[in-house]
Amino acid sequence: MTDTDDLRITDMIELPSPDGLMAARPASDAAVSTVKAGRKAIQSILRGNDDRLLVVVGPCSIHDPESALEYARRLAPIREELGDTLEIAMRVYFEKPRTVGGWKGLINDPDLDDSFNIHKGLTVARGLCHEINAIGLPVATEFLDTAVPQYISDLISWAAIGARTTESQIHREMASGLSCPVGFKNGTRGNVQIALDAVRSAARSHHFMAMSKAGRAAIAATNGNPDCHIVLRGGGGTNYDKDSVDMACIMATRDGVRPQVMIDASHANSDKNPEKQPMVLANIGGQIANGDHRITGVMVESHLVAGRQDLGDAPLTYGQSITDGCLGWEETVLALRKLADDVAARRAVLSAKAS
Repeated sequence: MTDTDDLRITDMIELPSPDGLMAARPASDAAVSTVKAGRKAIQSILRGNDDRLLVVVGPCSIHDPESALEYARRLAPIREELGDTLEIAMRVYFEKPRTVGGWKGLINDPDLDDSFNIHKGLTVARGLCHEINAIGLPVATEFLDTAVPQYISDLISWAAIGARTTESQIHREMASGLSCPVGFKNGTRGNVQIALDAVRSAARSHHFMAMSKAGRAAIAATNGNPDCHIVLRGGGGTNYDKDSVDMACIMATRDGVRPQVMIDASHANSDKNPEKQPMVLANIGGQIANGDHRITGVMVESHLVAGRQDLGDAPLTYGQSITDGCLGWEETVLALRKLADDVAARRAVLSAKAS
């Protein structure tokens, strides 16, 4: 220590190493099988070998593992019912980016009381990912802290890089080494180019400082990730309409990126109003039903109970979001079944054109 170092650090608590946590919470054969199958299916959709639609649906963020598991148990049979047209993965988000301040997610503060028991948060997050995979439901998440993937990425079938971090070099480097497909969201003000640049960057090999599974500082060398794509989430207006899809695909083709998009029905595309998500999905579904094969996926924020609540409310309403407002369960099922019909209609349209 010197009198010039760590002057503003008040404490430093060591965490278990990633391989230590993985040994304590190992992945079962059933969970591993779900992850492998989920990744393979999503890769096939992105590469044009599977005409189904990827649907990432679930709570804005996970704050209560019990209600998350109930949601998963409800979603699993819907996934099976609609599996011919939709590849459904559950949105299981543990980290929340904050512009100024607020609750940063279950990993950072699992007890919701500013105790910041990150060791517990990582343990609970890994356990929940395992349980959801074990019932046959692939897990999708957003990676914010670049150390987190070492603890849970073996249980993730699809990952997002959010609008605030898509332009970050370290997140692009991290994505280049992830074993799952990755969606990069356009910027908070709607800039699609930074997402396309991120896809191109993540496809390349990189060398960068990282943490090893043993928890030590290391140099990571990656092969590059060919299964990255852009996610339209609005910003400065909406971008789920046909003209926006056309423009994004024109830009992608110009940059040598596959001309395809995933569309987030929440966030700026719904003006952060969960009640508008069905309208957004209806518009997207109409494009799909008319034969647009460039739309390969959608994202939906959904929970057991519609809307949102403040963390300070006591007691909290079971199954309702404490971050962004969500679509309720019944409305979610209706929207998913409508999307399945739209994919079936697209097949008929494209088959008729082919003949």
